[in-house]
Amino acid sequence: MGFSLIPKEVQFFDLFDKQAEIITIAAAHFREMAEKGQFDDANIEKMSDIEHSCDLITHDIIDKLNRCFITPFDREDIYALAHELDDLVDMIYSVAKRMRMYKLNTVNKDMVQFALLIEQSSCALAKALSGLRHSKHHKPILVSCIEINRLENEGDHLRDTVIGSLFDNSTDPIATIKWKETFEGAETCLDICEDVANIIESILVKNS
Repeated sequence: MGFSLIPKEVQFFDLFDKQAEIITIAAAHFREMAEKGQFDDANIEKMSDIEHSCDLITHDIIDKLNRCFITPFDREDIYALAHELDDLVDMIYSVAKRMRMYKLNTVNKDMVQFALLIEQSSCALAKALSGLRHSKHHKPILVSCIEINRLENEGDHLRDTVIGSLFDNSTDPIATIKWKETFEGAETCLDICEDVANIIESILVKNS
């Protein structure tokens, strides 16, 4: 049986694909909760399980990074990418938990719109990540990164519009603070997606 000191690079790409899959599952679950206004214990527990799955894959990536001599791209980029993807799932989970803690179990059209943007951005991220194993073909990856940037800009505009409307029209200051925090958290998810896209674009530049 042959033995090689050179690790299979495909392991990292496979693990990033798994992270991407979990992110899209988390985003879809969040969108379903928002559409139904059901941020209850059962749904939050399901999101907790999803978040834990992402943690395990992140630890696996870091473990392999520490044990490998050769990596498909810069070690610091692998580390940053793994942690930003983990942060994204953490943030989606955090927003969902806050919705439950604040007892915001109602269908809010603006939160539904945020959830849709997060899901769309997560799907674009998954496409960009899957393209990294064929990074010589830049165009599809860059198209996904541009879409992520566009969705983040749309999220910025939605946040400003929604929070401005809250302060103009709300008669309940406590409710205003609750919704403001959750909307800002939802927009932060889109910010993290953009951060991941920036890392991916940097990887492409370094390896072109």
